[in-house]
Amino acid sequence: MFLYQEALWLVEAGQPPVMATVVQVSGSTPQKPGARLLVRRDGTLAGTLGGGCVESDVWAEAMALVEHGGGARLREFHLNEDLDADGLVCGGTMHVLLEPLIQTELLREVVEAHQGGGPVALARLIDAGEARYLLVRPDGSASGGLGGGEVEALARDRAVGLLSGGEDTLAYLSVGDRHLLAESFTAPPALLICGGGHVGYALARLAVPLGLRVLVVDDRMEFASKERFPDADRAVVAPFPEGVASFILAAQDAVVVATRGHRHDHVALLAAACSKAGYLALVGSRRKAALVSRALKEDGVPLERVAQVRCPAGLRIGACTPEEIAVSILAEVLMWRRGGDGQPLSAQPSGAAAGV
Repeated sequence: MFLYQEALWLVEAGQPPVMATVVQVSGSTPQKPGARLLVRRDGTLAGTLGGGCVESDVWAEAMALVEHGGGARLREFHLNEDLDADGLVCGGTMHVLLEPLIQTELLREVVEAHQGGGPVALARLIDAGEARYLLVRPDGSASGGLGGGEVEALARDRAVGLLSGGEDTLAYLSVGDRHLLAESFTAPPALLICGGGHVGYALARLAVPLGLRVLVVDDRMEFASKERFPDADRAVVAPFPEGVASFILAAQDAVVVATRGHRHDHVALLAAACSKAGYLALVGSRRKAALVSRALKEDGVPLERVAQVRCPAGLRIGACTPEEIAVSILAEVLMWRRGGDGQPLSAQPSGAAAGV
């Protein structure tokens, strides 16, 4: 669930929540900038800041804002090196922004951007407990303001820069005694699944909680139906070449080919190789990889593009069942997206920041 969608529903229902966002960290922490926790007026939560005592303290401050009112505030939390009953043994520092959300139109634009309506960038200035907002669109138009002057000019420049990045990005700046947070919002990366069989079904179920837009194509109605894939953004029934070509894929998107046969694998992968998707993977054996690689070269696919195809798809974790195979593949997709190396976290040097 996109937390700003939940926030919009709550605001429209007259139950404005408090959003807590990690804006800056140092040392080893359980979450990175951009992590969020939504605190509803009844005290229930959505999202996470990593659990433990910090999340408990943030919840208490958020509930104080709900019950007694007040503006946005920036808080610093130190994570204790000592292990106690409810502490976190990280030793780092987290800076968390707590915002009472009441701006319906602003939230609506952010949600529309997440749903594919075009990116927007949001800059917030936290000054004396009052949050001011500037929403910037790709065409240069804007809503709101930060009071003009050098700070607003800096915020606008940073927002425009984030919009050119193509992905959700967050930047935190201190301007004198003021604090500026700029963030861009766009549609999340897509996972196109070619083949709605057992592996495709498991992939779709696990990909949604990871924040991926799920797209499915199969040439059989029963394997690309809304009933089989209720959480998919789109499920297309079509021959694989035409079905894949019907999606506009970007460099941040991933394609996993898991059809029922070699011939379908070949045509689906060929169509995917002609897209701009940054991650291409084929479920199959190393022998299949060699056969498909040779066929793609014969089809005229550039050698560098053929080399990008990952087959067998996924990380080597000993996966056997469709669900385990899906975990292996999605772990590789996350590694590709986040720049990880796939090594065990326990192999990190002592004192290194936690990252998963």
